[in-house]
Amino acid sequence: MKTIYSEEDLVVLLKQKSEAAFNHLYSHYCGALYGVVLRIVSSKEYTEEVIQDVFVKIWNGIGQYDESKGRLYTWMINIARNTAIDYLKSKSFQNQLKNQSVTDVVYALKEDTINTADFIGFAKVLDQLDADKKELIILAYYQGYTQVEISEKLSIPLGTVKTKMRSTLLKLKELLKEYQ
Repeated sequence: MKTIYSEEDLVVLLKQKSEAAFNHLYSHYCGALYGVVLRIVSSKEYTEEVIQDVFVKIWNGIGQYDESKGRLYTWMINIARNTAIDYLKSKSFQNQLKNQSVTDVVYALKEDTINTADFIGFAKVLDQLDADKKELIILAYYQGYTQVEISEKLSIPLGTVKTKMRSTLLKLKELLKEYQ
């Protein structure tokens, strides 16, 4: 028999370390989190490594989740995003890249680009943004750039980046209301 949990019940059960609740969480959210990680890591092989780490962090960190600060799904996406970015910046990942031949890297990137799917449909939402705002989101949330790094990369003042980022996030919030 398949059990359906409300978000509140799921959080309570996860905090009580219920394996059934964790299995439910994994089966219902793995695809979406996989899509987020894949967009950042751009490799199925590395994405599978990262997604394991993401669910371990969710399991171990559920006690830190605060319902008053946002939805469980948003909290999990932030964990997935941050874990993927940390993985890209890790020394072990950087060493793996150095040890691959150029041919292997190009083939892997081409293969993953062809097979990459947008698991949560976020690409459609991003396409509704102006090009400059879309670029900010991609740099910050998919490529892991800080606002300072974005400012330097785009040769625009940091204050402008912060202002544009805020207005872009407000616009995204409005666009995402349609999907709830």
